[in-house]
Formats: sequence, C-alpha cells, structure tokens
Amino acid sequence: MGGPNPDEEATPRAPELSDRDAELVEELLAGSHRALARVITRIEDRAAGHRAIVSALHGHTGGADVIGITGSPGAGKSTLVDKLAAAYRERGDTVGVVAVDPSSPYTGGAVLGDRIRMGSNVGDMDVFFRSMSARGQLGGLSMATADAVKALDAFGKDAVIIETVGAGQNEVDVVRTADTVAVLVQPGSGDDVQTLKAGILEIGDVFVVNKADMDGAERTLAELEEMVHRREGPTKGLETGHHGFDAPEHPDDPEHSDASDAGDESASDDPEWTPEVLRTVANTGEGVDELIAAFDAHAAHLRESGEIEATKRRRYAEEIRTLVRSDVGALAAGEIERRGGIDRLAEAVRRRETDPYSVAAEVVAPIVDCVETDRE
Repeated sequence: MGGPNPDEEATPRAPELSDRDAELVEELLAGSHRALARVITRIEDRAAGHRAIVSALHGHTGGADVIGITGSPGAGKSTLVDKLAAAYRERGDTVGVVAVDPSSPYTGGAVLGDRIRMGSNVGDMDVFFRSMSARGQLGGLSMATADAVKALDAFGKDAVIIETVGAGQNEVDVVRTADTVAVLVQPGSGDDVQTLKAGILEIGDVFVVNKADMDGAERTLAELEEMVHRREGPTKGLETGHHGFDAPEHPDDPEHSDASDAGDESASDDPEWTPEVLRTVANTGEGVDELIAAFDAHAAHLRESGEIEATKRRRYAEEIRTLVRSDVGALAAGEIERRGGIDRLAEAVRRRETDPYSVAAEVVAPIVDCVETDRE
C-alpha cells in the first residue's frame, strides 16, 4: 500500500463535497479542460477533498473505452500511443491519455522526457494528455490512475489510454484499471518474451510487436503466437481473474458450477476471447488501424458476453479493498504515534518487554472497539 499519505484526510469519513469543489465538478462536467486538469492534479496529489470529487463524478462514468498500453522500455509505447490518439481523432472520438511512471518515487514528477512526444496531437483540445508519477507512493498509484480515468470518463472522453513505462508488478497493477490491455514487445526481444511468460501474459488482451520493420519481427510474432495458444490449454478450468483469460465453466466439475457465478446475471456461454497478436510500426502508423479494430472487437466481446460487468465488479471490489486498507492503515498509524511512535514500540519489543503480536493487538484494539460499538 505504500503507507498512509499525510496529505489525505486524517480521519476517514464519508466524502463530503465542499461548495468550492462542487463548482469544480460542475465545471468539469460542463467541459472545462482547466477544471479537468485541476481535478486530476488533486487526484494525483491525493489532496484533501479529492475523494468527494471522485465520488461526485462516479455516477457520470461508464461511457469511455479504457485501454491499457504496457510493455518493456524501448518498445515504442509513447510513439504508438501518439498514433493511436491521432487515429481515434480521425474517426471523431475524443481521447484522454494518462502516461504513468511508477519508477520515480523521488522526483515528484514523471521522469521520461519522451512523454512530450504527442506530436501528432499538439494543439488538439480533444486530446487531453496527462503524465503522472509515483510521488513516493507506489502502492497508491494504481488508485490515483483509476481515479484519473474516472475524471476523464466523466468529462466525456470516448477513449482513455493508460500508458506505463515498463512491465513490472507496479505497472501491472496500474494497467488493470483498463478494460482492454495491449502488451508491446519489440522484435528480437527473446528475453522479454520469456519474461512475459512469468506473469504479464495473463493481463494481455492484445499483443503487439511494434517496430515490426526491424529484423527479428517475424520470429517474435511467432513466439508470441505460440505462447498465446499454449496458454489457452493450461488455463482451461482455471480462474485467472482477468477479463481476457477467465476460464469457461465445466459442468462436470463441482468447482466450476453455476454457484461460482452467483449474482452474475450476465454470465454467458459465449466463447472466451483469444488474444490477438498484431504487428505495428508506430513511427509510420502502420498497423494502427488494425490495432484499434482489435480494441473495438475486444470491447464488443466484453459487452456481448457480459464479461464487462464481471470485470467492473472485480475492479470495484479491489478499489473498495484498497481504500479500506488505506483508511484502516491511517487510523492504525495515528494510534502508533499516540503510543510514542513505531521506534519506541520496536525498542520495547527488542528489550523483550513485549512482542510484535501484543503491540499490534493493542494498536488495533481501539479500532475494534469502535467497530463493535457502532454495530451495537
């Protein structure tokens, strides 16, 4: 989680929108880019009042196609995102781009200079670009990203693209905010393809060999195709928790009975989505239209199969868990400070005056008492 943020509200309470923030929300919903930028800044800083703003915007979301672009550094993600935004604009869609850098917790800003390479869309007010950084809170960046996407969605963007710097666990957490995820690989990156097998394969709905005019592109395409189809077999009957690889039901297996879909009226017998493997040359725009067609096809699959509802439930369930952990963590941190701070408590444990379990129980006890009193 990265620990509580001292800039957030000290005591977790139901979000209450101030009059000033209510005006900010109204301005955003009315189409003010300035208000949108201010709201995303509040979200990124996790500033006081940001929760109430996001809560007020939530009812206005649900209209955007949210696409995640991830992959190893050097795969050409920024250039491809630029071309994707331009292609969406050519067909009349408005676009929001959130470029996320989880790797710089110290600078207070996104570190990559090539973030500015949205050259195809300079001056286009219907392409809103925002770069976000960890700002020392790696664990909270996925939540900030999700909130920024909600702001762009509520604003009325047709497509929202999330781009991450790399393909590590932090990036995976961030990109899960998307409905459709594209994983970029560059030609000749055999080691990268092997790394994909360790985890990121499971989140990909589309795999893209970018810079496909380079040597080794055909081999990389073949490796990805083999990996995708090999993956289909072992995942039968397994729940991976991702919209691209949710296993179909097995009527003869009690672990895959209808009970596993309890409350999911949208469960469907439609076949699973098989991830596509495509080639692009971002510098020239080659393959970009085909890539957008794949995004559209996956979005249609999610809607028609009903999987989009299950995907959103999983996402909101994780958001709730994340927020609850954050709030309880903040309360516990306050209680630790009230008892003299973590160093004092640790020293007492070192001296064998107490033990970690007893300290934890004492810290949590007031929270438990409050919960139990509230139940009564």
